Amino acid sequence: MEPGVTETIVHTGQHYDENMSEVFFRTLGIPMPSLDLAIGSGAHGDQTGRMLAALERVFQKERPDVVLVYGDTNSTLAAALAAAKLHIPIAHVEAGLRSFNRRMPEEINRILTDHVSELLFAPTAHAVEHLEREGLADRTHFVGDVMYDAALYYARQVGDHSRVLEPFGLAPGEFALATVHRAETTDSPDRLSVVLEALANLAEEMPVFLPLHPRTAAIVARDERMQSALQKLRVSEPIGYLDMIALESNARIIVTDSGGVQKEAYFFKVPCVTMRTETEWNELIDAGWNRLAPPTSSRAIADAIGQAIAQRPSEHGQLFGNGNAAGDIVSILKARFAA
Repeated sequence: MEPGVTETIVHTGQHYDENMSEVFFRTLGIPMPSLDLAIGSGAHGDQTGRMLAALERVFQKERPDVVLVYGDTNSTLAAALAAAKLHIPIAHVEAGLRSFNRRMPEEINRILTDHVSELLFAPTAHAVEHLEREGLADRTHFVGDVMYDAALYYARQVGDHSRVLEPFGLAPGEFALATVHRAETTDSPDRLSVVLEALANLAEEMPVFLPLHPRTAAIVARDERMQSALQKLRVSEPIGYLDMIALESNARIIVTDSGGVQKEAYFFKVPCVTMRTETEWNELIDAGWNRLAPPTSSRAIADAIGQAIAQRPSEHGQLFGNGNAAGDIVSILKARFAA
């Protein structure tokens, strides 16, 4: 705990599966939440509304000097709206990301959160530019990415705490790591089938490891064709962060529809293919470490994977700061809100 700062961690319960929630607090040594709202799953409006109501009660009781929100989840938006209605300052970590696809719920969440926040902590120069174009320059601070901080810190612990490769017969530099969980992928049987077919085809060339998200698992369980494709992969339940770092840093190629995994691939200098039509991390495309493969055909994904492996960049810069984003954020918060 930072001297002079009292922190109250509120867990909304948006992610409630043990492998998607408690394991991170336990494995990473994060203090357990002071409050767990246990909201659970639901349609976007229902889930966000229940979070907003519960968080409003928390904020009325706690009366914090500032509400710190992260990323672009429904929890992020609910906390920002609840705080804004109560005239409590909001600070947004990972501000300024734009995919320019407003069909993505994450895009709506991040735009609205940015525009009601008093402090915007941007992870990249591109994010700063987006905020400047939207008239938010006076609220913006380029601090780098807290995920980069975490990757550097926890990568040093992987050797002592992760043994995830051996049980699945994975050799460093000789396997593909895949993640599939975005609603835009899983909510379309056609897109999800294309993705799983592409991964099954890739598995003929190298092992493909897939930690299976609960949402994806539930959909696959209802479709025999998807189940057949899944049988060709090396599948596990969701895994902890240290195991994920071990997998990412040892993979030959990463294939994902995630936002965060794209960055982590870059952190560990592993080529990445993002199975989407756009990304909020366009700097990775520009740098050549990531490429887009819309899930319209398994051939398109296969071609992108082949190109990513063959054309792996030789240069690697510091797109996400110097690894001290968290320290800079704390300094700015203390300067603004210290009594």
